[in-house]
Amino acid sequence: MDMTSLTISILLLLLMIRVCKSDDQLASARPLSPGDLLISKGGVFALGFFSPSGSNTSTSLYVAIWFHGIPERSRTVVWVANRDSPATTSSSPTLAISNSFDLVLSDSQGRTLWRTQNAAAAAVHDSGTPLAVLLDTGNLQLQLPNGTVIWQSFDHPTDTILPGMRFLMIHGARPAARLVSWRGPADPSTGAFSFGLDPVSNLQLMVWHGAEPYCRISVWNGVSVSGGMYTGSPSSIVYQTIVNTGDEFYLTYTVSDGSPYFRIMLDHTGTMKLLSWDTNSSSWTLISERPTGGYGLYGSCGPNAYCDFTGAAPACQCLEGFEPVAADLNSSEGCRRTEPLQCSKASHFVALPGMRVPDKFVLLRNRSFEQCAAECSKNCSCTAYAYANLSSSGAMEDQSRCLVWTGELVDTWKSINYGEKLYLRLASPVKTKSNIVKIVVPVVACLLLPTCIALVFLCKFKGKWQKKGIQKKVMLGYLSTSNRLGDKNDEFPFVSFNDIVAATDNFSDCNMLGRGGFGKVYKGILEDGKEVAVKRLSQGSGQGIDEFRNEVVLLVKLQHRNLVRLLGCCIHEEEKLLIYEYLPNKSLDAFLFDTSRTRVLDWPTRFNIIKGIARGILYLHQDSRLTIIHRDLKASNILLDTEMSPKISDFGMARIFGGNQQLANTTRVVGTYGYMSPEYVTSGAFSVKSDTYSFGVLLLEIVSGLKIISTQFIMDFPNLIAYIYIFPDMEVMGRGKCNEIGGLIGC
Repeated sequence: MDMTSLTISILLLLLMIRVCKSDDQLASARPLSPGDLLISKGGVFALGFFSPSGSNTSTSLYVAIWFHGIPERSRTVVWVANRDSPATTSSSPTLAISNSFDLVLSDSQGRTLWRTQNAAAAAVHDSGTPLAVLLDTGNLQLQLPNGTVIWQSFDHPTDTILPGMRFLMIHGARPAARLVSWRGPADPSTGAFSFGLDPVSNLQLMVWHGAEPYCRISVWNGVSVSGGMYTGSPSSIVYQTIVNTGDEFYLTYTVSDGSPYFRIMLDHTGTMKLLSWDTNSSSWTLISERPTGGYGLYGSCGPNAYCDFTGAAPACQCLEGFEPVAADLNSSEGCRRTEPLQCSKASHFVALPGMRVPDKFVLLRNRSFEQCAAECSKNCSCTAYAYANLSSSGAMEDQSRCLVWTGELVDTWKSINYGEKLYLRLASPVKTKSNIVKIVVPVVACLLLPTCIALVFLCKFKGKWQKKGIQKKVMLGYLSTSNRLGDKNDEFPFVSFNDIVAATDNFSDCNMLGRGGFGKVYKGILEDGKEVAVKRLSQGSGQGIDEFRNEVVLLVKLQHRNLVRLLGCCIHEEEKLLIYEYLPNKSLDAFLFDTSRTRVLDWPTRFNIIKGIARGILYLHQDSRLTIIHRDLKASNILLDTEMSPKISDFGMARIFGGNQQLANTTRVVGTYGYMSPEYVTSGAFSVKSDTYSFGVLLLEIVSGLKIISTQFIMDFPNLIAYIYIFPDMEVMGRGKCNEIGGLIGC
């Protein structure tokens, strides 16, 4: 080959490399035409012109983003720019950056088919010419040379939510975003279904068919992390996170490294679907969907009924105290009360756990649980109420969510893995009195009067110790169901209710140390001068006699310097109280997440706290006579003594393993989202590894000084676990992020 031929070959090769080289940026000097592509750096997504396969209007062209990393025959479009203004192949459309810093789609006839909105208003003069960049997240951004984003496709979704996208539901006065379905499987124009936040309540996510509700997806109860799941392998995890910063309220999904492609889409039939890409079958696998068949459609079971998703298959059921109107409960007639409510007659409330609460509620602001219950009790038209504490869900002024209902209850669900208590009003049984009773009662009363006087005198004569003995027998009756206290019942100290009232100054607010989902904790001083902490379980806590008994039994049997010490308990009528040793430094979260106190936790102190928690967990799992799974390890359940030594507390949710048992399952998932292991959230399976996962999350919080769900993260990292995926070397992260995590390591 002569020198001329060699030169020509090299030039052709360089030209081919230049032509084939993928580019993720669109500059103002080079518009995008049909046949051109922008491909993200990692090759995950592509942007270009496409014509829907199977469409009758095959000459229609749309600018869209799709998955580039899957076969062409399975092309999956995730965003469409000009969905209602298609171009034609004959009109030579182009996508370009205009002089006003907008992305503009126009054709050879001078028509503007689509353009970005308000991008020019955000641009700064003399900042240079912007670029359009396609990221590996599927986000198309219009960026200034200094990196400032003046527009992005993630803020204007069509029918799909991708991992990392902030689906912004509230942003000050800015309109909430909505997903809008395609008109058909091959027609990307605006369809009949939409998904977003209910603008009336700002509390529930819904799918609409036109202007009518089609399916309620969820009602927000303050839970930030609402799920996690395995998808094929233990390393594939997806988290749905709801973040409320006070100014912003958004939904986002995060996936672990190495996970397959995920997407959430609203299809043309109105179904919300979570889909995962299966590389083996080269197809999308359905993980979950709502509605499921005919179940989950708005009001599908009729008024005063609920759709039960706890069984093998969904089914309609009547609420407690109701009966079917028709023989077929699946009809729209629903259920009716077995005993009608009347304002002139007595009524009571029953708690229904695990419910997705009905629609058409009234939100009462700034109410405690007791005030919420009282509001419904005193209004005879109120048929139900529900309460949630939003204190851990963001920087909002009102930390409560009190919902009340009047009239029929519409569109209710029951689920295993999520839900809350619905307090339902029912008529109390009517007690009839015959003439005989009216005569006999006064006569018996007169005969019993002398006897009662004698008994009162006798009780006073025997003294206060006998009253305590009676109370003790009552409490032992509560705690002896399982006989797990063994032979030490008589040695366990039971404290009288009157003594607790005196010690806490009648539960004075001045003595309140804190409050949580279980109720309130008060500081008290007993007659002998001993300082104690009194945990008073509220009726709305979700913890009943089983959890109360569980905590008493376990703490009597367990003795370790890194476990909180139980000093006594009390059951008095509806009151359930636990008396602990008083720890003046309260809980770990009061130091970790309080900027005014976090400096107290220098690195040696944090390391000692970590070691103390680890010793306590090792004792529970391995060194005690029983194998105990705590199931609710978190910063607020780690108490600190005067020496800042940690003590694990709150054993109400703990479970005992016997013999060689290594794993157990439950249909009632309890604990705190964010700290719970994915297999426990999704399937109810728990073991010592569940506590180990929670300890890992707690360890990250102690080292970083950030909550598992923190408002300090930038939008690419909605939670601490996602952040650690990017920065697995905590020491390096500490050196590079001193200001962000408080300069704990290497700073």
